[in-house]
Amino acid sequence: MPYLGKVLVVDDDQNVLELIKLYGEREGYNIIGINNGSLALAAFDRENPDVVILDIMLPDIDGLTLCRKLRSIQMVPIIMLTAKGEEADRVLGLEMGADDYVSKPFSPRELVARIKAVHRRTQPIDAVKYNKLKYPGLEIQADIRRVIADNLLVELTPKEFDLLYHMAQNPRRVFTRDELLTAVWGYDYYGDQRTVDVHIRRLREKLKCLSCEYITTVWGVGYQFTPPSKEE
Repeated sequence: MPYLGKVLVVDDDQNVLELIKLYGEREGYNIIGINNGSLALAAFDRENPDVVILDIMLPDIDGLTLCRKLRSIQMVPIIMLTAKGEEADRVLGLEMGADDYVSKPFSPRELVARIKAVHRRTQPIDAVKYNKLKYPGLEIQADIRRVIADNLLVELTPKEFDLLYHMAQNPRRVFTRDELLTAVWGYDYYGDQRTVDVHIRRLREKLKCLSCEYITTVWGVGYQFTPPSKEE
């Protein structure tokens, strides 16, 4: 079994930790389980994981606070574990910078599939096959997953980058939310369309330094990437 990467799981339920460890290691991941939120930051610094899974309901430091703190350190993919039906928690998790969420009780196979999806999309893109995308004031460097806006480096989460890059490759095409979910999340997504709305809102906030709004809303349909003119 090839080694795929390291996953840090923070959950106070030992059964959940053992379940994720069983299925994750079967697929080739090294699973590091932490049952105490207050120890998560030290474990994150020590282990340097490729993916982080955070339970929202922790007895000491809640998962939303941890998500915000981790985002201030590094743009590692983060998957939140939420109680089934708690839409407010899911939206808050996305607002804090999470890339995805899974509702409890969950299918361990589905969770591993989502780990693979978010991890795969953070891997470097073949620079020969994929060129940089350049628009007035905006450059998307696909090979190293970097975005420069108004000569400033913009820190994007993995899913924010994927969403921007996908839309920028198809300027002026109108995407429905379902199309963006399928293209960017890359699997049969069980969440709702609010996920796209939250990520679009975060992208707009991070690109507000630009003189024009690149991501526009097409009411009743979805979103489109609308550059004024492409640089030669």
